[in-house]
Amino acid sequence: MSQLIVRVGDFTFDARFEDQLAPKTCAAFRAAMPFESQAVHVRWSGEAVWLPLGDLDFGVGYENHTSYPAPGQVILYPGGISETEILLAYGGVHFASKMGQLAGNHFITLTSGLDRLPELGKTVLYKGAQKVRFEAA
Repeated sequence: MSQLIVRVGDFTFDARFEDQLAPKTCAAFRAAMPFESQAVHVRWSGEAVWLPLGDLDFGVGYENHTSYPAPGQVILYPGGISETEILLAYGGVHFASKMGQLAGNHFITLTSGLDRLPELGKTVLYKGAQKVRFEAA
């Protein structure tokens, strides 16, 4: 069963929190839900969309962090050498910024609609920023 719903533009995905692997990140993000932002296409990382969050502080450090999220994995970079951001992989990713390689906390995994991820990526790339909403299921 889905724990949350992720909406990006006209796309809707069921998802689960990775509570066992990233408990602090999941708890901090739950406290901020429903969470709304905009997704734009990444510049350095490959096939992903990201939510630039500036100096927003979720009060977490690294846990279950990776530079190589798989398609359908959502990671939170808690800030530091680059701005806070959320990244959703739709294909091959090597997470980075203009400052170099980064790692983010894998805290959400999409559980439905994975076959639509390439279409999501192309939509954001060619049509621009899309509204994003994370909400409880």
